[in-house]
Amino acid sequence: MTTRHHTINQGPIIGLTGGIGSGKSSVARLFGELGIQWVDADDIAREIVRPGELALGEIIAHFGDEIVDSAGQLNRAALRERIFAAPEQRQWLERCTHPRIRERIEQHLAAMTGPYRLLVSPLLFESGQDALVSRCLVVDVPEEVQLARTLQRDGVSETQVRAILAAQLPRATRLAKACDVVDNAGTQTQLREQVIALDARYRALAQVSP
Repeated sequence: MTTRHHTINQGPIIGLTGGIGSGKSSVARLFGELGIQWVDADDIAREIVRPGELALGEIIAHFGDEIVDSAGQLNRAALRERIFAAPEQRQWLERCTHPRIRERIEQHLAAMTGPYRLLVSPLLFESGQDALVSRCLVVDVPEEVQLARTLQRDGVSETQVRAILAAQLPRATRLAKACDVVDNAGTQTQLREQVIALDARYRALAQVSP
């Protein structure tokens, strides 16, 4: 696996990704406990569709007023049903939101300090956000673990979770693109040990980065 070159500021940017239910947020928090800053693409995705944002206006114009609730907030469940039932609608939504998400991500990364920074993104590869990072770190668990964790966490149907899994990169493809892998099928102690080791590696890389 070749290492990518970062394009924003100095110091490595690590792309942290994994399928739904793999535990990306848990891994990011462990890096945070070690003093590392991160930006989460999911947080940015929610930010750009708040009331008053241009992206929300475009989504309403495309899907209709029923896509928002009585308070003018995006009805994510309704939108999810629409886009997973029709791939062309998902593609339209991605064309609307992905450039805006990327722009905000770049702004957040540019404002961060530290020996390295994290970009946490479930669609790191699918969206082309991996072009922003120096290395790609994949959080990996078996698909049945992804399914069980997501069902417990989100309270959605198994059919919907499987549709989300099908829309994401296959596990083998994601692993093939990884520079580093965290196995999150074990205990919290095992996970923390892996993160501590990776933190040491990334700090060493930061010292030799041009």
